[in-house]
Amino acid sequence: MYFKPLTVFYSVMFVVTLGTVFFHYVERWNWVDSYFFTVVTISTVGYGNLVPVTVIGKIGATLLIFFGLGIFAVAIQQFALYNMRKREEETEWLIARLGHHGHSEPENQTANEDDQPDDPDTPGGRPSPAE
Repeated sequence: MYFKPLTVFYSVMFVVTLGTVFFHYVERWNWVDSYFFTVVTISTVGYGNLVPVTVIGKIGATLLIFFGLGIFAVAIQQFALYNMRKREEETEWLIARLGHHGHSEPENQTANEDDQPDDPDTPGGRPSPAE
């Protein structure tokens, strides 16, 4: 499944902003601590130096884990998908540039020289043991 990069970016920013504002007002943390807790929570780092103490803060943290982690995981997956596609395109370009695109090896030859056919009449074939 593919999501547009801006959709993923805005989704992550929405969750981070919502979590930051929520913890600032509910837990009475400063803005930096609220932001830090939100990012550490959705990225699964979880330092543990900030912990919600109110009931609503704990419920909010639980919801942040479920929803925030899901959105953060989608963002990481989309980034990995983009990098994989880019690498495939570069590999295809390199293969085409080297001139090997669409060519196959002759039928009687193998790619590994140590694994040649036993037929002595085949170019590169091993002589039979009786010779």
